[in-house]
Amino acid sequence: MIVAIVGDHNPSYPTHQFTDEAFAHLGVEARWLPTPTLDDDPAQLGGYDGVLISPGSPYVSTAGAIAGIQWARENDVPLLGTCGGFQHVVIEFARNVLGIRDAEHAEISPDASELVVVPLACSLVGQQQQIEIRPDTIAARVYSTTESTESFFCSYGLNPSYRGALEGGGVRFSGFDHDGEPRILELPDLGFFLATLYVPQATSSRDAPHPLLVGFIEACQARSNGS
Repeated sequence: MIVAIVGDHNPSYPTHQFTDEAFAHLGVEARWLPTPTLDDDPAQLGGYDGVLISPGSPYVSTAGAIAGIQWARENDVPLLGTCGGFQHVVIEFARNVLGIRDAEHAEISPDASELVVVPLACSLVGQQQQIEIRPDTIAARVYSTTESTESFFCSYGLNPSYRGALEGGGVRFSGFDHDGEPRILELPDLGFFLATLYVPQATSSRDAPHPLLVGFIEACQARSNGS
């Protein structure tokens, strides 16, 4: 079993260090795929059993990251997006499912007409939040609990003006902070397609692997086994 990590690896980034360490202690082979390599060939992800969309936005190629997410969604490949991965899952869905072709990220295109990802009211870099997990969701099944404390490294999140449209199109928001702001999204019609604004890799360890990573790897293993 091999997992693709879509992102532009920088060993000096703490979130990339956490990601490498998490897969190492899970005993899973994971290979970083730089985002430009997916610009014209997202189908190369077919050689992997799952896709992690890494933290570390902005990516070298937004188009490559979006293409990778779209390919995984359309082919029902297990996907976990974290931090910047959450933000780009929102953009991909808005563009390719909702038809908002100009959907953009405020960090990359601040003057765009359709900013589906915008600055948070307060930066969450280095912060922890208590997350409420909604029942009868993929997240609830994986966590087996209703609350979790999670680590954040981001300053951007969902533009609330687009929440209704995303939900109407099939997105389910399954985790929220104490103010009711979405922190987990999933596509319930797929086997495992989930994204978090936080970085579960940051609190995962060999003795206590993060449940979302365990659930993701189980989904990847099932795909590898053909089940």
